[in-house]
Amino acid sequence: MANILFELKQAGYSYFGRFPALCSVDLTIMQGAKTAVIGANGTGKSTLLSMLDALIFPDQGSVKAFGMPLDDKMQENSDFTMAFRRRVGLVFQNPDIQLFCPTVRDDIMFGPLQLRMRDSEAAKRLDKVVTELKLASLLDRSPCQLSIGEKKKVAIASVLAIQPEVLLLDEPTAGLDPQTTRDIIDILVSENLSGTTLVTATHDLHIIEEIADTVHVFGPERNIIRSAPPEEVLSDRTFLQAHNLVHIHRHRHKDAGVSHAHQHDVKHHH
Repeated sequence: MANILFELKQAGYSYFGRFPALCSVDLTIMQGAKTAVIGANGTGKSTLLSMLDALIFPDQGSVKAFGMPLDDKMQENSDFTMAFRRRVGLVFQNPDIQLFCPTVRDDIMFGPLQLRMRDSEAAKRLDKVVTELKLASLLDRSPCQLSIGEKKKVAIASVLAIQPEVLLLDEPTAGLDPQTTRDIIDILVSENLSGTTLVTATHDLHIIEEIADTVHVFGPERNIIRSAPPEEVLSDRTFLQAHNLVHIHRHRHKDAGVSHAHQHDVKHHH
């Protein structure tokens, strides 16, 4: 039987105790699963990832990771905290939050060294991710000199260097060109095939069939309003439109402007 990695029961969180960001979320994430979280802006996707990464703790309900509660008391258990940081990695939506070292090489090495890995092991991790993500030409450059696509890849590399069991990704393909998107999806699928659990928050509906077995849709009340396989959610046009998950484009037909829903379906071929 597969292990439960995360278990949320009626979990909620309010910023400053007044502004609800997540409300009554029940969610179970199994080892090795591919999970996507979708929803309009402000429905709680990033807050959920922050909670799964123990950056914030629920002020209602409970969250467990690896059978242990994620709460304020977690900080008192330094062994669990260190083990947790080795097992769970979060790739932020904005790579500039993640990249702060003088060079790309330093950024990728930062995590392993912080987690007290030996220099030789950290160097081995560096070589592995640099080869996989084709980053060798960037190693001596400053992150501020990189394109957004390069920054995203380096941010992912810096988390993969920890070799986490769980990879949390906030909008990993936002603003990227098709080839860089393809590269990142291939990396994520490959990580999952080798056993890594993926949890991805995204607006990019055309990637979810590849990166998810289950999609959780967040609604305006900042809770999960639907959980289903990606193809079931994607084929429900009325639902997607009602929850602001597809673009409405205006097209000119002869002399009249006509609005209709538009979903960017891009089928990828290997």
